Amino acid sequence: MKAVIFDLDGVIADTARFHFVAWQQLATELGITIDGQFNEQLKGISRTESLARILAHGGKTGLYSQVQLDQFAERKNDNYLQLISRLDANDILPGIVAFLDEIAAAGLSVALASASRNGPFILSKLGLSERFDTIVDPAQLAAGKPAPDIYLTAAAQLNVAPSDCVGVEDALAGVEAINAAKMVSIAVGDETELAPANHIFASTAGLKLATVKSVWEAAQL
Repeated sequence: MKAVIFDLDGVIADTARFHFVAWQQLATELGITIDGQFNEQLKGISRTESLARILAHGGKTGLYSQVQLDQFAERKNDNYLQLISRLDANDILPGIVAFLDEIAAAGLSVALASASRNGPFILSKLGLSERFDTIVDPAQLAAGKPAPDIYLTAAAQLNVAPSDCVGVEDALAGVEAINAAKMVSIAVGDETELAPANHIFASTAGLKLATVKSVWEAAQL
């Protein structure tokens, strides 16, 4: 095991709630109602795919030009950036700083593999930028999660074989992306929903490098 690759929303900080509010604001403007339950299917996927699912949910697929769709996505992002502008270190989820400390002490590489194009901005607001060796730009990928592209790109940027990497996610699409990349998947959240993961922690507070290493070692057998 040589590297740990993190998702962002719901793993490092609870920014997922801001995504929901921002999408809800846009959906309301378009005459579409979405709730927390619907929002679950938006976790871990790209902005473009999220917009497509919202429009389909509201029966509005195919009604807008690509220019309009791009404008909608940008409007959502503007809403989101306004909401997260006050993020700081207090918004880092429990256990993450200690887990990053363990990873650094062990000399492992660290990457960010988030579907959010705002990853660098958020890490900066949280004061965690220097903790990460590389950040994948999701805009440069051919396919988003659950495709493995973002995790394979993270491994390539770290110059580490995928088999030597562990990915940490809180959404099923992300876990599926890690598994498709032939990495060991660590999930945070509901055991039933995230069942395909190699190991599931109930919360980020439980993340321990010794446990993660044991899971990775067991997967090599």
